[in-house]
Amino acid sequence: MFKALADPTRRFLLDLLFEREGRTLSELGAEVDMTRIGVMKHLRRLEEAGLVVTRRSGREKLHFLNPVPIRQIHDRWINKYTERQVSALADLKTELEAET
Repeated sequence: MFKALADPTRRFLLDLLFEREGRTLSELGAEVDMTRIGVMKHLRRLEEAGLVVTRRSGREKLHFLNPVPIRQIHDRWINKYTERQVSALADLKTELEAET
């Protein structure tokens, strides 16, 4: 998943899906300066990482953001490191208020 998120084009595609889900390949391709095949490769990589899910609607394939893996990264790698800092600041505030 980290490799999928490392590419700026893939992150931009995820941002587009965050703004409005259910976009087709053509809609996403219109937003980036690359070939249709290039966009397909990026979307495939995002699907393999579990960050994008698709659904067929007639002849079109709609793409949707799957925020669960990103939330898991947040909970596992980001949240635990910020918690300590927030707790330290809250403790400092309590101590300073107790001194006055």
